[in-house]
Amino acid sequence: MKTILVDGYNVINSWGKLNSIKDDVSLESARDKLIEVLVEYGEFTNCKIIVVFDAHHIPGNTGEKIKMYDKFTIVYTKAGETADSFIERYVNKVGRKSEVCVVTSDNLEQQVVFQRGSTRMSSIEFYNDVQKIHGRISKKAEKIRNEKKYNRLEDRIDKNIMEKLDKIRKNL
Repeated sequence: MKTILVDGYNVINSWGKLNSIKDDVSLESARDKLIEVLVEYGEFTNCKIIVVFDAHHIPGNTGEKIKMYDKFTIVYTKAGETADSFIERYVNKVGRKSEVCVVTSDNLEQQVVFQRGSTRMSSIEFYNDVQKIHGRISKKAEKIRNEKKYNRLEDRIDKNIMEKLDKIRKNL
């Protein structure tokens, strides 16, 4: 299973909508929206998603915090560790053993992870991919709604035939 490793704040700062949420509402709201988008993306693409947030400047940070769900992991780095260093450490462990794609627009970070065996994607490229997947999800949902809509017999047959069947039913 492919793993997508996301530099969370890099993506938030690169995506216009998330950056606006960060500026107009709160950083926490932007994080929550990113997580929501990533969960949907991971479910549809059947990828494992790991999103990493820098927490090394947070007062009272006692250490790395990892929240794991089925195929989704949220990492808050420990004191003194950046998201980049966590990503590099992760890629060093598994980069050549399994398929890992790192999402960041940091050019230096892209070069480092590529040299260590991972593929890389800029935050904007990832945004475009997410939009494409979102479109596919919408089409699939619309198809399901339409199938349910036309799944009743009375919706699929001619009105005259329906009236004749109703007449037969009443005579039984």
